[in-house]
Amino acid sequence: MDVITAINARRAVKHYDPNHRIPQSDIDTLLSLAQRAPTAFNIQHWRLVLVQDPAQREAIRAVSWMQPQITEASLLMVICADLKAWEKQPERYWRTAPPDVREGLLSAIDTYYRGRETVQRDEAMRSCGIVAQTLMLAAQALGYDSCPMDLADFDEVGRLIGLPEDHAVGLLLVIGKGTREPRPRGGALARDEVVRLDRF
Repeated sequence: MDVITAINARRAVKHYDPNHRIPQSDIDTLLSLAQRAPTAFNIQHWRLVLVQDPAQREAIRAVSWMQPQITEASLLMVICADLKAWEKQPERYWRTAPPDVREGLLSAIDTYYRGRETVQRDEAMRSCGIVAQTLMLAAQALGYDSCPMDLADFDEVGRLIGLPEDHAVGLLLVIGKGTREPRPRGGALARDEVVRLDRF
């Protein structure tokens, strides 16, 4: 499936076949493609928690408005942001770059993030959104449905998954085989309402 077709076909599907299992080869493909998602300075802020334990899924569903897709979909991912990834051995992100390039980037990373808590959080959350969209389009191309989700008590979700203190939950994402057609599209806003030229 080409990218334009995947974008047009992708919908937020709410009901899934609970008996469907995604082959490990497809899961590996999804994860490999997710790792191609761009991040600022190649920091790769996002962390994926693949929740497979049925009891854990039920617990997450209980703090997420009892949304059925949490327990029915083949895959449940909690997409998290490592807010301090920028300072955790940042040389790892550029280990294959020439030394002068690497040193320049490490200096830029430190200058950009140090002491700027809002920038650290915003950039990590942007990375979560980008990796989620990458996963949804990859899933669509592989013949699966998906749904990004934010109706949850993320503090409780974090507690359930043992989220480290310097991380935050960005969103939940489910992938699987849908059993119902999604609702009709709600309708896009007029382009002149959402697109501006040069300034507001």
